[in-house]
Amino acid sequence: MKLILLGPPGAGKGTQAQRLVEKHGIPQLSTGDMLRAAVKNGTEVGKRAKAVMDAGELVSDAIVNAIVAERIDQPDCAGGFILDGYPRTLAQADAVEAMLSERKLKLDAVIELVVDDKVLVGRIVKRAEEAAAAGQPVRKDDNPEIFEERLREYYKKTAPLIGYYHAKGLLKGVDGMADIDAVTRQIEAILATSVQK
Repeated sequence: MKLILLGPPGAGKGTQAQRLVEKHGIPQLSTGDMLRAAVKNGTEVGKRAKAVMDAGELVSDAIVNAIVAERIDQPDCAGGFILDGYPRTLAQADAVEAMLSERKLKLDAVIELVVDDKVLVGRIVKRAEEAAAAGQPVRKDDNPEIFEERLREYYKKTAPLIGYYHAKGLLKGVDGMADIDAVTRQIEAILATSVQK
């Protein structure tokens, strides 16, 4: 099962990815985690990424793509994987297609968590208030201004993937505003019909 989860920040992709990991035993591949692991393990790509990050620059698509390609070759990805937060751009989506086709693999589905932005901002404010009330640290991106900036960035760079995957017949939408269990049920229903056994 090879999946991509799409949706703006705060849509619940991380929560649903964790549930998929637990139920299906496939890894969730987050570019941040993969970058840190490649740097820590001192792989060729990890060394390139470290040099760029040490210089205070953003890691290029070429490096991110190479890290993802390296990661999907690991044994735990043999049964599939969930890409979360990648691809973020059309260029990265083309790179995913190329790396999968090189390995004679195909995506089973791209699941978009469809949400209401205004409600999302409200959720973020509530999450920050609950964390503060419980004496827990408030995530720095749980600030409404920062969050709205991340939303704008998502719509500018990542939202075009919705049309890209729709045109390929891979896009499936779920109601991301439903409660967590209902979203999980919608995703499982899609997987029951989309995943090639």
